[in-house]
Amino acid sequence: MTESDEYETTDVVICGCGPTGAMLSAYLGQMSIKNVVLEKEADITTDPRGIALDEDGIRFLQGLGIYDGIYTEIGTCMNIFKFVDGTKPDLSRKAFLEMDYGTTEGGTGHVGFICHKQPVLERYLRDKMAANGLCALRSGCSVTHLSESEEWTYCEYTDAEGKTHHIRSKFFVGADGKTGYTRKRYLEPKGIQMERAHNSFYEETWVALNWHISIPNKESHPDFPLWSLGYTPEQVYDLFFPVHFRFLCNPKRPAVCGRFGPLADRLWRFEFVVLKDEDGTEMAKPHMMRKIIFPYITHPGSRYGLPSDVQYPEDCINVLRSRPFMFSARSCNRWSEGRVVLCGDAAHVFPPFGGQGIASGFRDASSLAWRLAVLCKASTQGLTLPHEKFFTAWYLERKQQLEKSLASTITNGEFVTESNPIKIFIRNWSLWFMQLIPSWRDKLRLGQRHEGLFRYQYSNGMPFIPSLNGGLCVPQVYCKSLNSDNNVYFTDDVIFKGKKGLFQLLVYLKAPNDMILAGKDAFDIETISQGHIYESDITCITEADPQTLTSYAKNEPCYPTYSIATGEEFAKSELCKGRPEPKYFDPYRMRKELKGHKYTILRPDRFVFASCSTREDLVKAVRALVMYLNGSEMGMH
Repeated sequence: MTESDEYETTDVVICGCGPTGAMLSAYLGQMSIKNVVLEKEADITTDPRGIALDEDGIRFLQGLGIYDGIYTEIGTCMNIFKFVDGTKPDLSRKAFLEMDYGTTEGGTGHVGFICHKQPVLERYLRDKMAANGLCALRSGCSVTHLSESEEWTYCEYTDAEGKTHHIRSKFFVGADGKTGYTRKRYLEPKGIQMERAHNSFYEETWVALNWHISIPNKESHPDFPLWSLGYTPEQVYDLFFPVHFRFLCNPKRPAVCGRFGPLADRLWRFEFVVLKDEDGTEMAKPHMMRKIIFPYITHPGSRYGLPSDVQYPEDCINVLRSRPFMFSARSCNRWSEGRVVLCGDAAHVFPPFGGQGIASGFRDASSLAWRLAVLCKASTQGLTLPHEKFFTAWYLERKQQLEKSLASTITNGEFVTESNPIKIFIRNWSLWFMQLIPSWRDKLRLGQRHEGLFRYQYSNGMPFIPSLNGGLCVPQVYCKSLNSDNNVYFTDDVIFKGKKGLFQLLVYLKAPNDMILAGKDAFDIETISQGHIYESDITCITEADPQTLTSYAKNEPCYPTYSIATGEEFAKSELCKGRPEPKYFDPYRMRKELKGHKYTILRPDRFVFASCSTREDLVKAVRALVMYLNGSEMGMH
């Protein structure tokens, strides 16, 4: 019996089908790469763990074609983060700082954060995995052995019935979390270790609770005192479980709370710190939950002119989760060894204050998927590329972005957990003063988004050309087509959706007469790129009015062309249903970040490989891309 007879064969095996593994699998399938996903659990967990997803995460869901489900079943916009100080358990207390994450200032075309229902999010991801037939999910399976040769990884696993199976793959990805097999059992003996990612942060235990809230009414709770004051059931719910997310900067016991998931589901999260002399398991028990959380949903009667305090009915609260968890800021020294790669929580773990856990795993998956696709397709063609260099460049890029996400998380955490009264005084008064100056106030209110889109700093082997504006995450704006359907689109969708190649050429035109020059410059791109960029994939985006462009389109050879759309046009479109209208949206953001360059080569993860304005520079950039994809040094930095 030959090895190929003994082992099932696929391109990539992914261990773990949480959000990161599912997204990686779905993107690999989208790129025509066969993969098998081994998941230990029999089904998606019903326990909503992570609840926040930032605009990058929304953008990655959009890239898989999941946008329609985001505001219908998955979640809703988180809008304003309120930072509230003091020791009094009062959710209506005025915030000393507010960050508005319902705006569209961040450069992705999306709001800053949604609060999602993780089981529904995972179901959507798994549906996308199944849609193309290239992703095989095997639930109830546990990896028992892993090894590798120069060309393959070899995995042994048992299924739900205890039967042993063998599968070989070109690459093996561990997305199985911080205690999973891939890192703990296979890579740690090879020298890969979790290390503290930031010296200024600490490790703590918190308790996380999820509640499902029912609404009382006059029939179910006739003695509830607010009925006599004319309050409706919905108003009572809003009083005790107000909109917007709150960071409770209580120096005695910091906490975080707010609604999550679709509004109609009435889900509420409360997290609180476990103090040094307390036991996390004990603090998660019902009697401690009542002691710590119920004061926040008990209002003084004086607020309503009543003689007694008013508590939200306890029988309207269904506890879905109450458990302790340890959080820390850690990252592995290396994220790969040979043909085995780590991503998501297997490679790094986050504190909860910035909502970056799932989003960081999504970034890992998006940027790893296209590299695996390049390596697998090259192998199919008989080419051997230096996969170690590909993976090293990948995780060195990702570590840069991880540091920025961590810095944002630490800033939020410092607001929440500060206990020194002198530092609290200085914090509050400095923030009060800063908000007297309009420009500073606006920066504070926009939270951690005002620094713009992320740009990688180049080091050897990274797949972009820094001298040609490479390494920038390209902004996403809104656009409309030249026909009369008046539809509005996301630019990512017109650039990447349904295209043949992994890399795309974007032609950005400020004026309509540039179309003629663009057509003459770029026609031989497919030959120059050796088939890596397809002429039929080229997309033009312009600032000109569509009606003006129509006459040029009739007389000159051109590519599918879209005119940028305004925030007002987006607000009237189907894409805006269920989410806030775009605020602070800049329709010219793409041109500004691309420095007015006409041609931009885009990587599949939405980062710029190179942008330029002349045919000569475009040819040089394409040839550098070909060298990289052939495993050679690019030759231009």
